[in-house]
Amino acid sequence: MSSREAARLAWCMWAASLVLTVLGLLFLITSRSRTGAPVYDYWLVNTLIAIGFSTVGAVITPRLPRQNPVGWLFCTIGLVGGVRLFVAEYAIVTLLAEPGSLPSTLPGGETLAWISSWVWVLHLGLFVFLALLFPDGRPPSSRWRPLMWGIGVVLVAGTISVALWPETARGFDPINHPLGTEVATDVINPVETIVYALGLIAAASLLARLRGSKGVERQQVKWFTYAVAVLATSATLAYVVFESMGVVWLGWISSVLVIAGVVGLPAAVGIAILRYRLYNIDLIINRTLVYGSLTAVLAVLYFGSIVVLQLLFRALTGEGSQLVVVASTLTIAALFNPLRHSIQGFIDRSFYRRKYDAVKTLGGFSAKLRDETDLDALSDDLLGVVRETMQPAHVSLWLRQDPAPKGGEGSGEPRG
Repeated sequence: MSSREAARLAWCMWAASLVLTVLGLLFLITSRSRTGAPVYDYWLVNTLIAIGFSTVGAVITPRLPRQNPVGWLFCTIGLVGGVRLFVAEYAIVTLLAEPGSLPSTLPGGETLAWISSWVWVLHLGLFVFLALLFPDGRPPSSRWRPLMWGIGVVLVAGTISVALWPETARGFDPINHPLGTEVATDVINPVETIVYALGLIAAASLLARLRGSKGVERQQVKWFTYAVAVLATSATLAYVVFESMGVVWLGWISSVLVIAGVVGLPAAVGIAILRYRLYNIDLIINRTLVYGSLTAVLAVLYFGSIVVLQLLFRALTGEGSQLVVVASTLTIAALFNPLRHSIQGFIDRSFYRRKYDAVKTLGGFSAKLRDETDLDALSDDLLGVVRETMQPAHVSLWLRQDPAPKGGEGSGEPRG
């Protein structure tokens, strides 16, 4: 397939994803405005996946070698996202609409509800393969190839098991399974567990690739790993922690983070493949570690101080006080900058040791520069700083002597 044909096919898949997404959103509006049917829980996530992944896939596919399937994986993930939105909303509007209304007379609702009940396994499996093959379209090493075949077999078996599940289609209680095939029941939870385990394997492959990569490939893997980490963390908060705790504010925060992660993953891959501002990832990771840790520490201090001081006030006066909130807020504001500098120093020492040592060396040299008068000693110190911070293969210093005054004959030679 030529580059032009690949581009044409990728943009056709993008158009199909967009059409399915628009139709799904129209059915969503119809179901909400006319019938009051329930909303598909993952409509926003799949909308963003369909648009974002399809667009990035259409852009990067012609720019990648033919043997690299990363671009096609992006196109397929976006297309399946559009399919998930369309079939779910179509099933809702046709099967859960008011009897006798126009949507309830549309055909194929049960079949699309059945498709909606198992296509999610295939969708998550595509994400696993994307993590295993990014960025060059090959696994991290030859030892991963048998594992990839095993993962493919597991995903196909899981998809078939869920598709032939004899219970009602997931999310559509009034609908009987259209095939009626008798297989083992209660397969949804085991399949979810297996898919999550495969996600951990994919994350391990990213770490293995990150350790063995260099140069541009290393920066590309950093972008992808960062985006995957954000998406995985937000998904864990939204679908595991929040569902077990039920805290309202945690649900809002985790939902926003999931949206940011879904948007950020294709954006990060676009940056990695197109190599636009590729080396900014180190700064982004540094700032994320600093301000993420700072936010967590300040939150713990803030709520902890409120709880402790309220208990103290109740023990002394028998009632709480609003002064506790004011005092805690002022304390947190006063601790912001000192804590930020402390956390920044800790992260630099722990994760960016070479950079930290270079900054300390340059700081010591600049302090010595103010008082040093011996040019030879200063030259030796400068050479030592360059060797320690930049670690070149060879370093030498040449000094140009002052030009001779007018009327005189200049003399002198470089010193090294």
